[in-house]
Amino acid sequence: MAVLTGAGVSAESGIPTFRDNNGLWRQFRAEQLATPEAFANDPELVWEWYDWRREIIAAAQPNAGHLALVEIERRVPHFTLITQNVDDLHERAGSRNVIHLHGSIFVQRCLRCSRESSGPRPPKCVCGGMLRPGVVWFGEALPPEPRFAAEDAVRESDLLLVIGTSGVVYPAAGLVYMAKRVVEINPSSTPLSSRMDERLEGPSGEILPRLIA
Repeated sequence: MAVLTGAGVSAESGIPTFRDNNGLWRQFRAEQLATPEAFANDPELVWEWYDWRREIIAAAQPNAGHLALVEIERRVPHFTLITQNVDDLHERAGSRNVIHLHGSIFVQRCLRCSRESSGPRPPKCVCGGMLRPGVVWFGEALPPEPRFAAEDAVRESDLLLVIGTSGVVYPAAGLVYMAKRVVEINPSSTPLSSRMDERLEGPSGEILPRLIA
């Protein structure tokens, strides 16, 4: 079994999404800040925005949907959780086999040597290169290792749950077309809904606990 989670799952813990928080932060749209070009033009502004996001995530707690996925993993012999979210709520809830398609907001990566680090934000890598957030920005390709691992997990699974994702961000949304059977859990329909074998309408924090009850 495989699960694909999107921003809607984290939103239930109070973490704003790109599309549902009016897209505003100091009068900027999130899409204007999460790009290589934005970082090249004003790295301090981008770092300030990511510091703000990290503070929100650090203060948030896993919700009932996160906890239900931990229980499903405990019950299912072969389980892979694939997430588009860059937070650590799945891990804090107790999920173990997690693939982060879009990286982690708590990792920093050097533009010069690609070394990754974590912890408090330093302005420079030990090699002297500029550090950037270790996430996938708009216009960037997914790292091959998590992408191929996610594709393999979906192809090998009998069921894919697609939870709280907008269905518009590729290649993550393309995983749906590799699955044998797909069930969507979302409060509203998405561009992927017509591809689903079944839809369960509602927030994951309500639907998932009922599934395992």
